Amino acid sequence: MKCLLVSPAIKNKLQTKHQVSVQEVEQCFQNRAGKLLFDTRASTQTNPPTLWFIASTHLNRQLKIVYIQKGLKVILKTAYEPNEVELTIYQRHGKAN
Repeated sequence: MKCLLVSPAIKNKLQTKHQVSVQEVEQCFQNRAGKLLFDTRASTQTNPPTLWFIASTHLNRQLKIVYIQKGLKVILKTAYEPNEVELTIYQRHGKAN
């Protein structure tokens, strides 16, 4: 994904804290079937707004992808395996009809 921007600090966090590769993040963007959700928590408000979704990698590993979009640029904030609360929220509000 040419438009995906991942800072060195985020790349390091993905690898060391979450054991997620940029390639897996790209696969989730390719495999996304549901809707994008907005992160509405006051502590994480950004301009433009923070978006997220849950999708699977090519090896069926589910990841929550969190990013902001500036024009054609996709700026990754984080990616990790979702917890039960996040899965429930996405099942309820993000799944494609």
